[in-house]
Amino acid sequence: EVPNGLLLRSDIHKLFDKGYVGVTPDHRFVVSKRLRDDFANGRSYYPLHGRVIRLPERLEERPSTRWLEWHMETTFRG
Repeated sequence: EVPNGLLLRSDIHKLFDKGYVGVTPDHRFVVSKRLRDDFANGRSYYPLHGRVIRLPERLEERPSTRWLEWHMETTFRG
């Protein structure tokens, strides 16, 4: 299902699935402070924090804000 999909680099995909990174409903990439706390790591990801992700031009191909909200509320370790 396209609205429930994000194309992510494999390392970022793993962090997304575990809740250490997320994408806000306004399409900003966020990095949890827990990444540093839990692994003493994440230096390469923090510069990405707050940046707007690149989106498909066609609106129907963009991630659903509903699914992004769900991930932020249920999975993200913010």
